[in-house]
Amino acid sequence: MIARPPLRNFCGRVHRREFLHQIGGGFTSLALAGMLSRDGAFAADLGSGNPLAPKQPQLPAKAKSVIFLFMYGGPSHMDTFDYKPKMYSLDGKTVPIKTFGRGGKKNEGRVVGPKWKFKQYGQSGKWVSELFPNVGGVVDDLAFIHSMTADSPIHGSAMLMMNSGSLLSGKPSLGSWLNYGLGSLNENLPGYVVMLDKTGGPISGAKNWSSGFMPASYQGVVFRSKGSPILNLENRPGMDRVQQRSLLDFLGDVNQGHLKGREHNSDLAARIASYELAYRMQANAPEAIDVDNEPQHIKDLYGMDGSRTDDFARKCILARRMVERGTRFIQIYSGGAHNDDNWDAHGDLVKNHEFHAGNTDKPIAGLLKDLKQRGLLDETLVIWGGEFGRQPTAEYAEGTGRDHNSAGFTMWMAGGGIKGGTSFGETDEYGGAAVKDRVQVKNLHATVLQQMGLDPNHLSYFYGGLDQKLVGVEGADPIQEIIA
Repeated sequence: MIARPPLRNFCGRVHRREFLHQIGGGFTSLALAGMLSRDGAFAADLGSGNPLAPKQPQLPAKAKSVIFLFMYGGPSHMDTFDYKPKMYSLDGKTVPIKTFGRGGKKNEGRVVGPKWKFKQYGQSGKWVSELFPNVGGVVDDLAFIHSMTADSPIHGSAMLMMNSGSLLSGKPSLGSWLNYGLGSLNENLPGYVVMLDKTGGPISGAKNWSSGFMPASYQGVVFRSKGSPILNLENRPGMDRVQQRSLLDFLGDVNQGHLKGREHNSDLAARIASYELAYRMQANAPEAIDVDNEPQHIKDLYGMDGSRTDDFARKCILARRMVERGTRFIQIYSGGAHNDDNWDAHGDLVKNHEFHAGNTDKPIAGLLKDLKQRGLLDETLVIWGGEFGRQPTAEYAEGTGRDHNSAGFTMWMAGGGIKGGTSFGETDEYGGAAVKDRVQVKNLHATVLQQMGLDPNHLSYFYGGLDQKLVGVEGADPIQEIIA
């Protein structure tokens, strides 16, 4: 899919570089667009006034929505879902092993054995840590990817890569690509919603849900699980809906007049659409976020009971409600800005992981069970993971903390055409690096795009003289082994 933003101009004149590009490639571009349309692809009409209008998938879609459960800080795979029995007996011993984290490159280290026992669950017999007994109960719906790799062991760049496919800021995030490619299924709610940890957002903040070089309409909208869903959504005192509608109509007339002759000004078209969306959201968002009116048995299923699971449970219930109402991409963060508030276990691994797993285990299992019983799991792709994993060795001379590890870690996916009860790839006997069926973040992104009905190697957006892609100009293959 190729969409081209408007010709940029200065003082009414087209930039020479863009003029040469357009006249040199215009006929080729038209021919390519025609071929793509015959193959079921499409070109987005960015001048239509509604860039989030629903569009047809390029491929047969297995999923309509994505819920990304982001464990910010980097959960330890060998303490959660990547069972390494040999490490128990090696606890405290120094072994030769190459690692690369925030502490630099090392050739040996003191092993930190897993701090929790593992147990087999389900018909698949998957080994799961006692940190996640509730998730263990639904393992036959999950596909574990044990050979994930990323390009950076540093939080900021690793976060950007997991969210946008790039180590550098300024690129559109995964949710933006999905809404650009498919549009929203509900004109009254955002197509891309982000829910942050109650302690704050992750490093780099809004860059993680930015629309980058795409129009602002595609960026994530931050929702709160309690109170007003979006700040500043209410009218100012003294203005009722009739007055507001009149004001918006006046602004719309002025903006539409300015848009004439500038039909390819996607930024202005996006602004007009955003005003209208905000108006509709005032009437629709409060109902969508009203999780307190859920039946008691549903609240109990998620752990919405005022205890430590309550906050994440509310977010998971809200995610399900947004999926029901057609939101394309929902991202929920576990872990805030400070090390003590996220999964970044450099010091006390036990205290850190017991806290965060205890907050999220029951709500996550509840979400999967609830989606399944409503018939929504088949069309909702659920992803769990962080920006990287942890090392098998201690970071410091004393203590149980582990440094960052981007050379091998675990993520899992469920629903949306994913083959449940499967495990793909392996790390070495210590969990230090992926050694079998290595895959990278771009392969994860390619899998998401394909399951949502988008060809990862053809979905593109013209910017900076290139047809930019989420998976990079070189492309990437989906992880076919976990697809049903």
